[in-house]
Amino acid sequence: MAELNPLLKVHNVETAYYGRLTVLRGVSLEVPDGRIVALLGSNGAGKTTLLRTIMGLISDQPEKGTVEFAGRRLNGMDPEDVAALGIGYVIEGRGIFPELSVHENLQLGTYRRRGAGVRADFDRVHGLFPILRERQGQLAGTLSGGEQQMLAIGRALLMRPRLLMLDEPSLGLAPMLVREIFRAIAGINRDGTAILLVEQNARMALSIAHTGYVLESGRLVLEGSAQDLAENPNVQELYLGVTREPSIKGWKRYKVRRRWA
Repeated sequence: MAELNPLLKVHNVETAYYGRLTVLRGVSLEVPDGRIVALLGSNGAGKTTLLRTIMGLISDQPEKGTVEFAGRRLNGMDPEDVAALGIGYVIEGRGIFPELSVHENLQLGTYRRRGAGVRADFDRVHGLFPILRERQGQLAGTLSGGEQQMLAIGRALLMRPRLLMLDEPSLGLAPMLVREIFRAIAGINRDGTAILLVEQNARMALSIAHTGYVLESGRLVLEGSAQDLAENPNVQELYLGVTREPSIKGWKRYKVRRRWA
């Protein structure tokens, strides 16, 4: 990872809510330019808090540490200014505007842009997600969950981000739609966009990621290549659903000891 140019650098970040509840404790990670980085962790581990900290969505945070993007320090910047630098953020729950049409939602992704490139980028989004072209006049709130996720990703892409942060893109989707969403994410990355992927479906996340981190109780406890993480016994048991088989006596299962705890 050190050999690649880091597009996003998070160094020793500590984030607290209301100045009292510390959620992130000394978190450091990098997203190399053009790579997919998966961030794994259970509910409440602090994954969403980290994304919100990067985007400047939590007032006066981080308390400690630095966030840098393309060599620019983000601490203290407003979210719209962070986005203008080239970071797209698809929040958990999608964050679409249900009372607007599909096309109107997509147009919101271009509000800072002008010129001929916008039309080409609309074509790119429609190529990734053809259903959005078919449903462009439909109210976004009437789309299925998978279609809404496609819309949220498409809107973020229309900002032409260098880094796309995705928070639980598979949440609540049927397996077939999950595979379709992840194929699209891999395609977006092949086109050159770096991705920071927060995802409960660790198996899918590691199948397309280059590297990854594991976050527990606000601390990073493990990092490495996607393959190394997929082969780690703790990751297998906690996030991939691989349970160790019977003991020598053959009468009970056992849990792998979590050496990072």
